[in-house]
Amino acid sequence: MTGLAARIQAPRRAADRGGFDRKLIAPMILGSILNPINSSMLAVALIPIGRAFGAPPSQTAWLVSALYLATAVGQPVIGRLVDSYGPRPLYLTGTALVGLAGLLGVLAPNLGVLVVSRVMLGFGTSAAYPASMFLLRAESDRTGLRSPSGILAALSVCGQVIAVVGPTLGGLLISAGGWHLIFGINVPLSAACLVLGALHLPRLSTLKETSGVRPAQRTDAAGMALFAAMLTSFMLFLMNPRATTWYLPLLGLLTGVAFAVRELRTSEPFIDLRVLRGNAPLLATYGRQLLAYTTAYAFLYGFTQWLEESRSLSAAAAGLVLLPMSATAVAVTAVTGRRAAVRGKLVVGSLVQLVGCAALLWVDATSPLWLLAAIGAVIGIPQGLNGLANQNALYAQADPARMGSSAGLLRTFMYLGALAASAADAAFFRHGATTGGLHHLSRLLLAVAAAFLVVSVADRSLHRVGRARDGEGDPAETSRPQQAGR
Repeated sequence: MTGLAARIQAPRRAADRGGFDRKLIAPMILGSILNPINSSMLAVALIPIGRAFGAPPSQTAWLVSALYLATAVGQPVIGRLVDSYGPRPLYLTGTALVGLAGLLGVLAPNLGVLVVSRVMLGFGTSAAYPASMFLLRAESDRTGLRSPSGILAALSVCGQVIAVVGPTLGGLLISAGGWHLIFGINVPLSAACLVLGALHLPRLSTLKETSGVRPAQRTDAAGMALFAAMLTSFMLFLMNPRATTWYLPLLGLLTGVAFAVRELRTSEPFIDLRVLRGNAPLLATYGRQLLAYTTAYAFLYGFTQWLEESRSLSAAAAGLVLLPMSATAVAVTAVTGRRAAVRGKLVVGSLVQLVGCAALLWVDATSPLWLLAAIGAVIGIPQGLNGLANQNALYAQADPARMGSSAGLLRTFMYLGALAASAADAAFFRHGATTGGLHHLSRLLLAVAAAFLVVSVADRSLHRVGRARDGEGDPAETSRPQQAGR
């Protein structure tokens, strides 16, 4: 079949099967914003929560780390369960847990209970993203529309909007009723997700009939447990590295070896290391995700705490200073979101990250608010580019049969970056969010942003992502590697 014939017949096949089911968009988007809204609103609440419980930034950092430790483990685990049992039951269970976590946070009598609430939020918010990516793949197979770049862009834009507007929203909620409201908002959001999910998400049996989805036959519970133990051990040490906890990295190494042996020997592994070993572009995408979000989250939490403590701004005022960051991130995502090519986005994003991190070296407690807002606006540009580019790259590079777990693993590397950022903030702000600590943090972020630039420029496979093949359509599929046994 010629390229011209393929272009003529592909729309006909899509029309015969119907377009993308628009009823799925609302639960997909609403579920996917649960994590970014809980991540970003907390940025302006750390100082008020610390004052309420008499805790320094090095202790309130556990509120950040607890969420991301839970999500780093939960995303790939729940993603694999989505691959096995379909998106509906995992989505409904996860969003219900978000509501319970919100109630617990509102009623928390101390910092420890609040940390437990954040762990529950981490696991609860881990279901929606892999469920959405699974549904995207199923709808692509059903309709024949192989590149849902518009839907991917919508998911990314909504996530970006919430992530960058979150500090402003959180500041307004804290001004209206205290920090408890940033937990209480999860209750109505959870209820809305449950209603929309119950009404519109298809059952696995329906997906099998309409799109030919073939779920995984077995759930590798042992592999999941070893993966969780490995990740938890390393992360607990990273969050508070001390000589007395030497056993944690050793435990992580031993469970990591056991995990690798297990996954290479089982026929239905949780993470197919054999496929990853032969998929260097996908591994590079995971590495870029870690580096990009180490910088993004360290800035979000570190700069916001500095604004409130050293620049003496209220939570609401700090949120307003970050509003230009919101505007530039949303605008950049909206303008570039429908373009499938990723390499240019990543290179520009990494260069602008370097500029923004360098600018932090020149601020102090007397810096004018317009300058601080301008720095936030600059940082908003890579926030609008990097996440969407890595998401599009993953869609092109991952095995379709493991789209849920691959998407979950992408989020895991994002949360690994967030954990590294939390550890850095805690280390440099051990005695408060001082200007000297902010400058030390910015030097570290310059090194991370430079590494991100090197990885983006060196990855030659990115040239093929988003480019049509021999005049045919389907740009998102251009760089998909040949999977073993396919």
